[in-house]
Amino acid sequence: MLAIPDKEYKDRIRKFQRNIRAAGLDAALVHSNEADFANVRYLSEYWPTFESAGVFVPAQGSPVLIIGPESEAYAKGRSKIRKIAMMVEYRESADPEYPGIPVAHFADVVKKAMPGKRLRKLGLVGYSIMPLPVYTSLCAELPKVKLVKADDTLISLRIDKSPTELRLMKKAFQVSEKAIGAILGEIKPGMTELQVIGIAQREIYKHGGEYEGHALYCFCGPATKHAISRPTHNTIKKNEVIQLNIGARVGGYSSSVGLPICIGKLPARKKRLVEFGLEAHIKTMELMKAGKPAASVVQEYEAFVQQRGFKKYMLYGPCHGIGMMEVERPWMESTSTYDLAENMTFQVDTFFYDKDFGLRWENGVRVTKRGVEKFSKDYMRVIEL
Repeated sequence: MLAIPDKEYKDRIRKFQRNIRAAGLDAALVHSNEADFANVRYLSEYWPTFESAGVFVPAQGSPVLIIGPESEAYAKGRSKIRKIAMMVEYRESADPEYPGIPVAHFADVVKKAMPGKRLRKLGLVGYSIMPLPVYTSLCAELPKVKLVKADDTLISLRIDKSPTELRLMKKAFQVSEKAIGAILGEIKPGMTELQVIGIAQREIYKHGGEYEGHALYCFCGPATKHAISRPTHNTIKKNEVIQLNIGARVGGYSSSVGLPICIGKLPARKKRLVEFGLEAHIKTMELMKAGKPAASVVQEYEAFVQQRGFKKYMLYGPCHGIGMMEVERPWMESTSTYDLAENMTFQVDTFFYDKDFGLRWENGVRVTKRGVEKFSKDYMRVIEL
């Protein structure tokens, strides 16, 4: 089974500790939850269920996985980090009291991770999703410790993908394309959007996916104007745009393949925008290569859309990072200040909409010295069934 090897987890901790020291921190506290799982799983392979989780990583020494009181046996069976502490601050949102279960406090975690050393400055990673109970307990129990936002100390590591990470991502995209193939073979008028997603879910698990890579999309008609949405009981009809966004997760790594399709012929006005969307999608990939400023890619893409007369139909674009999460840093925007580098991975995300419909093309790529390697390309074509 393809998986991140134990040595790679140890290397991640070592590199993270180097970044912690470089940032002038004594330690970092990393946070994740069931939905936004990536930071904790990246360091430990632990994927919280119901509860949230943290990893306390000292600048030197051994990290501690922090879990809620319900997850001890699960964590011991899964985590690559052997030191584990249970805290009520990481319990599920229903707030059970867990009477009789011994729990730790942050002072205990500090002592376990960095015995005999003083904690003065603590970096917080996963800042935007760290819950209030965790933050207030930190302030109350460690009143003399300075708390600082420190997401970059870990995110900078996640951006540069290893060979094993890339293999997992490729597998996730392969699974997504198998799911789309099944949909195209089975979809028919009268099915609901939810029934279409049921086909995708069946195929994702059948072919080795551990979960969906994101909330799967199938929506049709006027609902395709929505940049994001969820499938409903709306029924599929002929001769209108049907938007699919199908993603699998394999070994902790996510994918997404997005395309508009139609049962029967698309009306000419809609087909023209669908065709241009694909043209712009491919153009983005042609603009990308290692060493190029990210802002230049965006500026050239926007100029291309403007010159072709389609700027009024564009909501945003053209890229965001992809890896463990289907959307993760770095974003590629006209204000970006970084250059593309080899083995960065992006989701090329092309969205256009008109008054009564919209469309989205999505495919994953790896940045190379000469351009990009496509993770998915089987369905980069206009499909009229």
